[in-house]
Amino acid sequence: MSDAGARGAAPRSVAFRREREALWFELDALVDKALRRGLGSLDAEALHRLPVLYRSTLASLSVARRTALDQALVRYLEALCARAYLAIYGSQRSVRGAVREALLVTFPRMVRALRVEVALSVAITTAGAVIAWMLMDVEPGWYDAFVDPGLASGRDPHATTEALREPLYGGGEGALATFASFLFVHNAGIGIMCFALGFAAGIPTALLLFTNGLMLGAFLQLYASRGLLFELVGWLLPHGIPEIGAVVLCGAAGLHVGRALIDPGRHTHADALLRAGRRASMVVVGCVVLFAIAGVVEGVFRQVVTDDGLRYALALFNGLWFFGWLLLGGRRRGAT
Repeated sequence: MSDAGARGAAPRSVAFRREREALWFELDALVDKALRRGLGSLDAEALHRLPVLYRSTLASLSVARRTALDQALVRYLEALCARAYLAIYGSQRSVRGAVREALLVTFPRMVRALRVEVALSVAITTAGAVIAWMLMDVEPGWYDAFVDPGLASGRDPHATTEALREPLYGGGEGALATFASFLFVHNAGIGIMCFALGFAAGIPTALLLFTNGLMLGAFLQLYASRGLLFELVGWLLPHGIPEIGAVVLCGAAGLHVGRALIDPGRHTHADALLRAGRRASMVVVGCVVLFAIAGVVEGVFRQVVTDDGLRYALALFNGLWFFGWLLLGGRRRGAT
């Protein structure tokens, strides 16, 4: 371009910008808010303005390219139009909004959709616990069949009552921490395996839930036989509600997949497994959050609180948000 042409383009570019830049700045602000917080953060008027401003800016970009206005302006308009396109036609929600939707709406809805499997998972786990309790009532030696002696760290029928009680309130912290860590890792592993093995018609899932119930029942009966059930439950419940709840829900997810394999209904086996896998995997994602919460409670709260009243208060709090989450989450949007 000649010097005269360049001098002529500059005034045209300045005039072009002055006439339209207020609209561009308005679009820029709306796009920035939409990309950071999602389209849901915009009010009705802003949602109406956004596509209008986008089309106007596209027209400005077309004119700027056609009339060879300065390249800095063209690049600015190209970037603004690209961001506006992403805000309008790309991801309609922010990452935070998507996570919130998944955890607070989709997860509890999926749990309620699996209500039959959840009930069956609870029943299998409870049956294991009751059977272990009854067998140990008759013969305490059954404990070694249900709980690995190496992992029990001396908490077995041969231990004294004081040796069982002391770690619950801070004494023998190292041994108790080892056993508590084992319980967490064990339950998290059992939960994931319960889901993964659902593809084998749900049979391994049911066996895992049952054996986990046997271990829990044996542990409870041991402490009950020494008059320490109240103390043990107070120690166990704060982290046990999200942790054992997650195991049960993972078991329900595995049973759901197994049920689809056995009875695909009107669908082919492949299609039924795909549908069931999608629903069940959403439940497992929520369970990962539950395991993380249980780990925090177990690693922090258990270390510093030894009062039974406070332990049961936290257990009550955890029970309220846990069951409230599962039973009420997503209902405002028509969930079942």
